[in-house]
Amino acid sequence: MKLLSGNSNRTLSAAIAAHLDMPLTKAQVKRFADNEVFAMIEENVRGEDVFILQSTSYPANDNLMELLILTDALVRASAKLAIVDKRRPKAGESEVMNIIGDVEGRRCILFDDIVDSGGTLVNAAKALIDKGATEVSAYISHGVLSGPAVQRITDGPLKELVITDSIEQPDEVLNCSKIRRVSVAPLIGEAIRRIANEESVSKLFD
Repeated sequence: MKLLSGNSNRTLSAAIAAHLDMPLTKAQVKRFADNEVFAMIEENVRGEDVFILQSTSYPANDNLMELLILTDALVRASAKLAIVDKRRPKAGESEVMNIIGDVEGRRCILFDDIVDSGGTLVNAAKALIDKGATEVSAYISHGVLSGPAVQRITDGPLKELVITDSIEQPDEVLNCSKIRRVSVAPLIGEAIRRIANEESVSKLFD
């Protein structure tokens, strides 16, 4: 089994490799002066099960092209592939929230897969507070956090936003006192180990 990292989130790739106690496959993934992507696998991967660790988060087109070129390089090197593909929809639009049910005097938690500009999330928190909730926290899988998102979280009514490290984050996010990150490296690493050993992945979620 081999792990190959693209450039979209090398920190997470390193954490997954550490969880599995194995090195990342040696490879060059860089760009020429004209911005063309170049990939060279520097280890023998013939007949190996190779897991490509590459997000298609922003810049999505660049990261997707890098993923495709890495895949092509591995095919040419006669590797066996298992690609973990992660996608996100187009940017969401902020919308009016209608709260169904009694939240007065309660602590509320919002769950979602993606937070992009943060408008919808902040509006949802505000709607809950307006209906009497004492505090609102949010747990979101992927923190895209584009544009004014961090400022909206900072200024808005959310007590805390918890995201994973599936997307590499700038200092603005890392230094925000209202945003906390948890790592998905152990979960992804264990899923990779189970797939490689032909064990059940669904038991991870029992």
